[in-house]
Amino acid sequence: MNEPETTEDGARLWAVAQALARTAANVRGGQRSRVPPMLLFTDPERTPCPWEIAARMPAGSGVVYRAFGAGDSLETAERLRAVTRERGMTLLIGLDADLADQVGADGLHLPERALSAGYALSGRRPDWILTGAVHSVAAARTARDLDAVVLSPIFPAGGVSAEKPALGVEALARATGGRTRIIALGGITAGNAGDLQGSGASGLAAIGGLAEAFAP
Repeated sequence: MNEPETTEDGARLWAVAQALARTAANVRGGQRSRVPPMLLFTDPERTPCPWEIAARMPAGSGVVYRAFGAGDSLETAERLRAVTRERGMTLLIGLDADLADQVGADGLHLPERALSAGYALSGRRPDWILTGAVHSVAAARTARDLDAVVLSPIFPAGGVSAEKPALGVEALARATGGRTRIIALGGITAGNAGDLQGSGASGLAAIGGLAEAFAP
């Protein structure tokens, strides 16, 4: 397999993500997370062909596919599964356990309204990686039965988060007082990813920031 050329922004984001994961593992006695340190979140408008972005991302990173009821969700999920498997990446499916089963995904990402499903899922599918969305420090600190929570928006963000006030990097430090690992999401780019260093986050996630950095 030929490795795609990595952009400077892509290399910077991956380096920060790996550094966050190493630091977080050291804090936990060397225990590494099952969750990739860098996750591309898909969006129907901003990432219409997410498999093309995934094909340029590094091994060890991951994709969270959120179908949002799209009619071609199975086709897209299958294309993402093929690319992520070839590249040694993780594929999580947003909420839809049946779709995750159909394509052999590595786990699920739960919206905040469905975090309570984590308990049953972790018992039924211990092989699955489970992550969940949270939008406050309190929610992050009380989350249970998940491999990690994705806290957002850390920086001013676009899309559906555009109207939400940014929580700031300091929120990550407060959130990491809980039992569950924290992934930072929201407005993260190659230009500000370095600000996450020392925050306690175990990794970073993005939509536009990663889509631009790994655009075909």
